[in-house]
Amino acid sequence: MTSIYLSSDNPRWTPKTEADLQAAIDGGLFEESHHLDLKKAPNNKGDNKELARDLSSFAVDGGTLIIGVQENKDSRTFELAPQPLNGLPEKIEQVARTIPDPPLTVLTEEISSAADDGTGYLVVHIPASPVAPHMVDNRYFGRGDKTKYQMGDAEVVALHARRRDAEADTVKLLRKEMDEDPLRDVGAQSHFFLVARPTAGRRDMCLPITGAQDWNTLLQALIRRVREDQTLRTALSNRGFSPDLGAAHRGRRRARGVALSSSNLKSDRTHAPEGRWGDEDVIEVQLFEDGGLRLFMSRLSDGSERNSKDEEQVLLDVGAVVLTRHMLELMRLISDDRGYHGNWAVAVGANRLRGRRRHAEQWGFSSNDRYSEDTYEESTGATLAELRDAPGAVTGRLLGPLLRSLGSEDTFAKALTDQE
Repeated sequence: MTSIYLSSDNPRWTPKTEADLQAAIDGGLFEESHHLDLKKAPNNKGDNKELARDLSSFAVDGGTLIIGVQENKDSRTFELAPQPLNGLPEKIEQVARTIPDPPLTVLTEEISSAADDGTGYLVVHIPASPVAPHMVDNRYFGRGDKTKYQMGDAEVVALHARRRDAEADTVKLLRKEMDEDPLRDVGAQSHFFLVARPTAGRRDMCLPITGAQDWNTLLQALIRRVREDQTLRTALSNRGFSPDLGAAHRGRRRARGVALSSSNLKSDRTHAPEGRWGDEDVIEVQLFEDGGLRLFMSRLSDGSERNSKDEEQVLLDVGAVVLTRHMLELMRLISDDRGYHGNWAVAVGANRLRGRRRHAEQWGFSSNDRYSEDTYEESTGATLAELRDAPGAVTGRLLGPLLRSLGSEDTFAKALTDQE
């Protein structure tokens, strides 16, 4: 269960039972604050709008809403008020996804009442949103010391600027990876890159994995879970791609981390051709002690006619979609494994693109839309809630501009959206 931030004196608290909530009331731990609010369940459209404003205000810095604990205005104390739980989590999630603009993804956890009568409490965690602030009825909302408020223009502009700065840092990291392309002078294929970093992780967040004697087994087990996830396979319409994460099987220790790569990449990240078909096809996944992830894949394009001297390189945009969805799921699994509930910064990039068109899967020939620039870069933030419930939306933010330019966004609509 995700812990709740109460105050600097009680920074983390994890309620699991009704008795935990009562003990918090008796101990005076509950107080509506910048990070915590207490409510009854919404009952009508007006309540839903008010809930949407509360959720949007918390999305700036993150916070928790507990439904089923209410304030006694006369005594200025709090008391338990268990609510019917049937359909309540779905209702809260629907409000979060349909009223705020852009939509919000939240995490909900149920606590049943001791009466065992279908009532209880709902803990709603609202992560700090990477696309905050969010609007309700064309107004932005933030959170003060104890209540929400309508944000002024200057604060909205400052918040957008802060987000752009964070994204710029991630793009800088992406460009460093692209500059260090291990196959920079090899072949003609387009290359794909992804970088991700936990924005609030400890410097040794993933040391229990990267520093373990069996790190190779641990990392491969996580990748195997990604590849075997049936929900993910369905979202990708059972599309496969080669090389995928499974082809990254050779374990290498690296500066401040570890890597799994295909056998044609040496431990110093230089190309090692093996004199076989597909020698230019390389994939590598790196995991660093601080939780950072890097993906390099060298087959974002391939020859339209492998035996022709004049073959045209066509873009395999399916590889970008499949690998992005796989890496987002790997990020989620690492978050769960390491107990990290903070946000991630993610960026994708590609090079050698100019003049190339996509390979059309269905008909076996290329489209007529040629990409007009040599490189592609895009970045975004992602909450743990999004990695769990809305990875398609994150993928859309990262790859949407590229796919629209190639005329293939509709082809991957299922992978770019999320089931309700």
